[in-house]
Amino acid sequence: MPRNQFQRMVFAFITVVITVHAYVFYSLYVVNREALLANSGINSVIGSINKQGGVYIFGTFLPIWAVVLIEFAFAYTLEILIGSPMSFKLASKVFNPKDTHPVIFETAIICATVGIMCTLMSFVAAWLYFPYYSGFSVFSFLINWARLVCFNFPFAFFSQLFFIQPFVRKVFKLIFAKDIKARVSSAD
Repeated sequence: MPRNQFQRMVFAFITVVITVHAYVFYSLYVVNREALLANSGINSVIGSINKQGGVYIFGTFLPIWAVVLIEFAFAYTLEILIGSPMSFKLASKVFNPKDTHPVIFETAIICATVGIMCTLMSFVAAWLYFPYYSGFSVFSFLINWARLVCFNFPFAFFSQLFFIQPFVRKVFKLIFAKDIKARVSSAD
């Protein structure tokens, strides 16, 4: 797949754009739906968010687009600096990339990335969405972090493994078709 830093950054960009939108939707509509509806008395999530003035984040209410941008900035930075390099190293400790079928090795990388990024982004979300109006408590923060990991990990694992990564790989192959074709023809 990606063979140089530019390609890795493009691959991460495509992945994060899709993933952040999926997780914001998942968080608002699946994880927090009941709380949003109960607080507003409105029977739609978007109506509830609009009534309260946006999504509660870091002690204030922001519009959904701002939440997506903030989460994108965190996710892309963490993916480039930690997620991608560590997942390759972890997968390489279990499988030899030269001796392992590419599908198995790519699946190992996806699984490692989910484990790393789900934990990191749940930490970020626990920090951003902490109920600061009631004061800060380390114990509550850690409980919220563990709760978010439990909610997010199954969604992250299955969505990345079966939907997001196959789609991203198709898009990546379309964008870099010329480079991939040249690489394959030079290997022959």
